[in-house]
Formats: sequence, C-alpha cells, structure tokens
Amino acid sequence: MNPRKAVCFAIVLWVSGHLGGCAWFQPKEEKTARVLAEEGMEAFRDKDYTKAIESFEKLKDWYPFSRYAILAEYKVADAHYHRKEYEEAIFAYEEFENLHPKNEAVPYVVYQIGRCYFDRLQAVDRDQTMTREALQAFERLIRTYPASPDAKKAGEHMNVCNRNLAEHEFCIGMFYYKTKHYKAALERFKALLKSYPDLGVHRKALDYIPLCQAKINDAIRGKKNLGASPQLP
Repeated sequence: MNPRKAVCFAIVLWVSGHLGGCAWFQPKEEKTARVLAEEGMEAFRDKDYTKAIESFEKLKDWYPFSRYAILAEYKVADAHYHRKEYEEAIFAYEEFENLHPKNEAVPYVVYQIGRCYFDRLQAVDRDQTMTREALQAFERLIRTYPASPDAKKAGEHMNVCNRNLAEHEFCIGMFYYKTKHYKAALERFKALLKSYPDLGVHRKALDYIPLCQAKINDAIRGKKNLGASPQLP
C-alpha cells in the first residue's frame, strides 16, 4: 500500500473509533409509547404537570398512531388546565374534539372547555365575556350529551353564569339610573325581567321600573310646562 494511503487509512480508523464511542453518534434510545404514557400519568398524579406535558407531547410526536396517543392528547389539555393555562387547554380540548368527535371522552372535553371559561368569571360589574363563553359550552354539553355525568355539574354552573349576567344587567341599569339616563335604565331593567325572570335579581329591577317611569313622566311634564304659552291678563 502506498505510504500516503496507509497514513490516511490509519487516520480514518482512528477518527471512526473515537467518534464511534461518542454519545452524539449513538442511535437515539426512544422510550416506548407505553413507557411514555406511564411516565406522563405518574407525573400527572404527582401534580408535576410540566413533566406530564413533556411526556405526553413526546408520545404524540413519536407514536401518533399508538393507542396511547388519544390518552396523551386530552391529558395534555388537562395538564394545561391544572396549570391555569386556559387558552392552551381550550386549544388542546378543541383539537381533541375535532379529531375524535365520536370518542367517549368528548362530553368530558366539552365540560372542560366550559370550565376553562368558568374558572375565569369576572365580578358582575366587569366584562362578562368569560361568563357567556362558559354558558355556551355548558349549554352545548347538556343539549348534546344530556346523559353525561358532567351534565348535572354543567347545569349548576349555568345557574351561576345566568345569575352573573342578570346582576350585570342590573348594574348597568343602576349606572344609567344614577346618571339620570332614565330611559336607558328602564330598558335595562325590562330586559332583565324578560331574560332572567326567576333568579331573584328581577325583584330589584321591579322596584326601579316604576321609579324610572316616574322620572320620565316628570321630565315630560316639565317640558310641557316650559312650552306652555303664557296666559294674557
């Protein structure tokens, strides 16, 4: 062998031997789908939701067709929910429902979507977007899956949502009343009676409806008196 070729060959062998022992060039040791599922569930039980998400996400990426992948999909959502990462949880729950509309876990998933909004309800004098979104999810659950174990809880949450919305309407009515916008206040109180007639809040609205009407009538009479022609002696 040519001396130069022999030296090159020796260098190749030396480099190959050293790099071959390097972990960087070792084949990746992937855990099985079952192991990842078990690790994820163990972390979830221990309330280590960050680790649970990591295990479940690996499971989804590495074994998308595994029978454990469906478990991982909605447990990722649950882990985000427990971390109070509500938007991430909603996204994951909705993705699960879209991918598996016939799965037996869908009623639970719809309930959890509602809870992601319900857990962020604002005071009655604040914006009620979360209340309306929660109400919509719970109504869908009861309408579509009335026999679901979560339907009863959803109904109880709906009562809270409806009362919040009724109190919100009353707060707006009172704002108009105190700022002497009596017509606007009257419309709010009437709308409250129509939309929420049996939640107790309607009793307060009933007290203010005649007061608003009286103020409006007083204003009408005042305008008439101002517009009346002065009588000649």
